[in-house]
Amino acid sequence: MAVYNPKSLKAEEFINHEEILETLEYAEKNKNNAELIDSILEKARPKKTETGTVCAGLTHREASVLLACEIPEKTEKIYEIAEEIKLAFYGNRIVIFAPLYLSNYCVNGCVYCPYHLKNKRIPRKKLTQEEVKAEVIALQDMGHKRLAIEAGEDPVNNPIEYILECIKTIYSVHHKNGDIRRVNVNIAATTVENYRKLKDAGIGTYILFQETYHKDSYLKLHPTGPKHDYAYHTEAMDRAMQGGIDDVGLGVLFGLELYKYEFAGLIMHAEHLEAVHGVGPHTISVPRIKKADDIDPTAFDNSISDEIFAKITACIRLAVPYTGMIISTRETEDVRTKLLRLGVSQVSGGSRTSVGGYTQQERPHDTEQFDVSDRRTLDDVVAWLMENGHIPSFCTACYREGRTGDRFMTLCKNGQILNCCHPNALMTLTEYLVDYASDRTKEIGYKMIEAELKRIPKEKVRKIAEENIKDIRNSNRRDFRF
Repeated sequence: MAVYNPKSLKAEEFINHEEILETLEYAEKNKNNAELIDSILEKARPKKTETGTVCAGLTHREASVLLACEIPEKTEKIYEIAEEIKLAFYGNRIVIFAPLYLSNYCVNGCVYCPYHLKNKRIPRKKLTQEEVKAEVIALQDMGHKRLAIEAGEDPVNNPIEYILECIKTIYSVHHKNGDIRRVNVNIAATTVENYRKLKDAGIGTYILFQETYHKDSYLKLHPTGPKHDYAYHTEAMDRAMQGGIDDVGLGVLFGLELYKYEFAGLIMHAEHLEAVHGVGPHTISVPRIKKADDIDPTAFDNSISDEIFAKITACIRLAVPYTGMIISTRETEDVRTKLLRLGVSQVSGGSRTSVGGYTQQERPHDTEQFDVSDRRTLDDVVAWLMENGHIPSFCTACYREGRTGDRFMTLCKNGQILNCCHPNALMTLTEYLVDYASDRTKEIGYKMIEAELKRIPKEKVRKIAEENIKDIRNSNRRDFRF
């Protein structure tokens, strides 16, 4: 029997089934232990020191106790602290991105995804490089600067060479004032050599959802194809880091397995990355299973309510305080509004989950990976964020200035990232307002920028930001960054 060891490179040792079961038993036993819960909450709360704000984070066992907690006032305290942590390290900024689906060819048999090999109803499509360019121009014309590229696993149709060629194409497109400045990659688990190639291609974050950490469920949900190999998939982030990619993104698809099990596994994975590589996940995504072409989410009997979903999000924020948290257009405007307060720091906007969807006037549904709940335009999303007190940020400076991996985390942990990110967010928002925004969004945005400039603590930084913003508004200069 495998023994739990967060420093091990073996999947069944750092995501240990027996350890998760013991954790869930401990959490159930202590879910109404007010004294213990208070001590965990106190540990989680951000503390101000001479060098900045620090946050201890929580172990998977401590965080699982909070998730299981049934005391309403303690749950409210979880939400309160989650918001404190979010504001302490990420301020009121929300990073915006869009997914770009390159190909829905796939050889896997994943039972929850419409791209599975046996689905003969869905048209199969793979973008040519000219089509990639057209999609990128459409995304640039919306105002996007950051993409997450997606592709099914198919060594014949979607080899690593195709992905690398697409990345090169995306970075090469300069349309009007548009540039894609960061390409994150969400593709199947691969080799150390291929991760090195992705790193050399200039990717941002490598994202791979575990889907489920429960091995028996994983094998049933992935009955055929290379993704069936649980260990190879679960150990992918270690290979990515060995290949030089120091920003990796985790996530599970909530609703496939019991959420408390998935939550414990997710936090254990973050602990493992920290223990082995000295840096935890750059991002954690919180998707829920949604309707798609031949996928009925009610077929999975572990679906979670909006209330539980909110609590999961808040508890992740307490457990892994420095990670970026992502919520996609899978969720409705109402759900996204609530979760922004509880720790989410990145959202997609104007998303289309179909291959070639951005160049089509009407939203296509025949090649969608999942049903999009929030169908607002990017301009609507930008205005909505500002109306709720959030700064929409199109910033990609840290990645291009080499502030990745442990360098980013060090800046984040001592609070210095705020001296870069806040003015960068305001400058990239100004670019969006000048180049793409509606009159209504411009009016809201310029008022916000004027107010937020006053909040920059360092006078020198504030003056430089003010001058750069004047240049963006009055000339054709772009891409200023701290």
